[in-house]
This record gives sequence, C-alpha cells and structure tokens, in this order.
Amino acid sequence: MSYKPGLEGVIAAETRLSHVDGEAGRLVLAGYELEAIAPRVSFEAMVYLMWHDVLPTAAQLADFAAQLAAERAISPATVALLTAAAQAHTPPMDALRMGADALSMGLDTADLPAQAVRILAALPTIAATYARLAHGRDPIPPDPALGHAANYLYMLTGERPTAAQARGLETYLNTVIDHGLNASTFAARVIIATQSDLVSAVVGGIGALKGPLHGGAPGPALDMVFEIGTADRAEPYLRQKLVAGERLMGFGHRVYKVRDPRADVLAAAAEQMFAAQADQALYTLAQVVEKTAVRLLAEYKPGRRLDTNVEFYTALLLHGLGLETAQFTPTFAIGRAAGWLAHCLEQLATGRLIRPQSRYVGGMKVVSSG
Repeated sequence: MSYKPGLEGVIAAETRLSHVDGEAGRLVLAGYELEAIAPRVSFEAMVYLMWHDVLPTAAQLADFAAQLAAERAISPATVALLTAAAQAHTPPMDALRMGADALSMGLDTADLPAQAVRILAALPTIAATYARLAHGRDPIPPDPALGHAANYLYMLTGERPTAAQARGLETYLNTVIDHGLNASTFAARVIIATQSDLVSAVVGGIGALKGPLHGGAPGPALDMVFEIGTADRAEPYLRQKLVAGERLMGFGHRVYKVRDPRADVLAAAAEQMFAAQADQALYTLAQVVEKTAVRLLAEYKPGRRLDTNVEFYTALLLHGLGLETAQFTPTFAIGRAAGWLAHCLEQLATGRLIRPQSRYVGGMKVVSSG
C-alpha cells in the first residue's frame, strides 16, 4: 500500500453533507450551492437541512428553533468551571472545550437527536459566558425569544442585535457549517466511529479546530488591514512583506486553487452589514487591500494561484459584529459543530470503525544479553 502524507487524496468517507471542488472554487452544502443557501436561510434552517437532508417547513422550523432555545442554559457547575478557567486566564478555545465536556453531566446518551440539540444549543452559551467572565463581567442568560445567532450576540454584549447584525452572523455560521473532511470533522468522525458519544466527538472537533493550521488564525488577516490603515499604504506595505518572504494572511488555501467561494459570500454579508451601520470605511479599505494583495501575489508568485480565502472576510465580518479576535475561533466552532454533529450521525449509520494502517520504519534491535 502506498503512503500518503497527511492522507492527501485518500477517500476515507462517503457523505451527502458537503462537496468541495477546489479547482472550480465551488462548495455544495447538502445539495445546495453555498452562495444560493447561506445568505438566505436562518442558521436553524441550515442545521435542519444538514441533519435531515431537507429544508424544514415553517412548522418544522418553529419546532426545531424551540427545541434549541429550550436547551441553551448551562448548569451552575459549568459556570463555576468557566469561572475558575477565567481566573486562570485560560485561552477561550480551551475553555470552550472544557465547557463542552461538562455537557456530559445528565445527558441522555440513548437519545441521539436530543444529544445533538443539547450540544449545539449550549455551545454559544458556554462561549459567551466565558467571554464575559474573562472580562470580569457577569454572564447573561440566554433569551428564548431570540434566534440562535441573535441570542449569541445578545449573550456577548447584553444588547439585542440589529436585524443586519443577526443576518451577518447567520450567514457566517451557515458558510462555515461544513467543509468536506477537514481535520476537525475527520477527528469527530473517528471518535464517533468507535461508538463513543456525541460530546466526546465534539470535544475532539474543538481540539482539532483550535490548531492555527485549521481554525485558529483568522485574526491576523484583519491585523494586516489595520496596520495598513489607509488605501495609499496598501501597495508599499504589501510589497515590503512579499519582498521579505512573509506570508500574506487571508490569501491561499490548501484545497482551493482559485478564490475561496466562502470569501465571496462573507464579503457580500460584510458589505450589507457595514452599509446598515452607515460606516463602510473599514470594508472599503479591506477591498483595496484584497485587490492589491491578489495583484501583487500574482506578480511575485506567478503560477501559485494565491487567491482570497475565508479568513480574510471572516475577520472583517466578525470584527464588524463587535467580536474580539480571541472570540473568532470559538464562534467558528459554534457554526462548525452543527456539521460535526451531522457527520457523526452519518458515520453512526455506517457502523464502520475507522482504522487506517501505518507503515513501520523503525528497523529491528537486539536485546543485549549483558
């Protein structure tokens, strides 16, 4: 058997959940083109689609949204755990992992759909609670009258978001809900394939997503825009970085050989949100930086096809929503968790343990008789 480093090109699962075409710059989610579905449906509807392979009727959507709203609260024990984590200055993704693990307490492991609802509903509460505790503020209980995305923003800030803000976050969560057999999704599928539980699989996904090579690095793309500051500084700043051999954050992707389709969807969402806030200065600057970077990358690295990726407009959109950089990856996890859970349910239906082979390269040794 041939060895494929990083399992490059190895097909390890069949799925109906998403299709990533890196050459064409195309992402299909449960049968829908990304740009056709992500900006148009609520996050609850998107989750229902991923879990049931069909968009919900109005009645089904209302019922599913009510189920999620009823499961958002976290236990006093979890709040105490997060409080201790905040006092120890624990990184937000570690705190999210710890809080997610605590969801095992009192969970009905015999009811898979109920488990999935509980986990997905509670993750935003855990993330928002920790964000507030880390800044010395009291947690804000979830509001059952708000949708999933709007409630997360409310728990972070204490203010009910505008329709444009809620729509912007919903589009983001929909866009990142699934993306093929990425590292965190594969980790979740491997764990659940052992017939472990959904909490363990999601905790494994969070652990994988924490890594900067996967979900942990959207902030630097925005830092670069802030450092540039004005449109006239974009080209000299970016040229200096490229001459020095530095990477331009937010450009290039391991899978996409053309522009990341998620960047287009999030760029449109950011434009609409910033327009509704009557302040498009940062969005306009980001557009200039993007166009200049793509042009200079083609000049300095011909043939590399280093186009805009999801990180660039993720950072811009989440910043526009008032999120701190440290909250970007936990917010990513809140959206991607719905995809992890969908993959877990799909994997359980196959009943197949994931067990690849390894090649031994260690040689042989002899035990000395002396």
